[in-house]
Amino acid sequence: MTTATPAAKTRILLADDHALVRRGVRLILDSEPDLTVVAEAGDGAEAIERARAERPDLAILDIAMPRLTGLQAARELSRLLPEMRILILTMYDSEQYFFEALKSGAAGYVLKSVADRDLVEACRAAMRDEPFLYPGAVTALIRNYLDRARDGDKLPARAITDREEEILKLVAEGHTSKEIADLLLISAKTVERHRANLLQKLGLRDRLELTRYAIRAGLIEP
Repeated sequence: MTTATPAAKTRILLADDHALVRRGVRLILDSEPDLTVVAEAGDGAEAIERARAERPDLAILDIAMPRLTGLQAARELSRLLPEMRILILTMYDSEQYFFEALKSGAAGYVLKSVADRDLVEACRAAMRDEPFLYPGAVTALIRNYLDRARDGDKLPARAITDREEEILKLVAEGHTSKEIADLLLISAKTVERHRANLLQKLGLRDRLELTRYAIRAGLIEP
């Protein structure tokens, strides 16, 4: 009788300059069957060193750290290890920090005050290549969108075909390549080719940036 091979755990790097915070967050993560902390760091520069050595699947970075901040580390890690997912963990419920986190390549922004409620789901969302937004962040995105519209900012010029637009919308809505293929009666390989073309044409890197583009282009609601 063969036994099922257990699913691989998501390997996590945790960076925060307070050892007590790291201990508490580690307890939350290590108690989950699909998550494990494999490395810790006390500042942004050490986070980069540990990430290069351990090659984790996911990095959770505090914003306010010595030497390099979490945002600075996120920008560098996005360049060095583009396959690795990044979450920002912070005490600051700040629109400025939230938008900077998105620009730095983070897939989500989690408040320490509700980490016990949100962090595990944020980790899983990041590994599904989906953005994780807490309620205040959603409000900030909507306000930013409305401010841009009020100020007359132009929407992006149309640079994609009708089919690519169709696929962009479905990707932004969270559908998998297989689901999109089934909906549009094409192969999953064709969907992946269109998706790659979209990223190249629009100068974007991942699903999160495609979603932001789709919101700005009016394809989906924020």
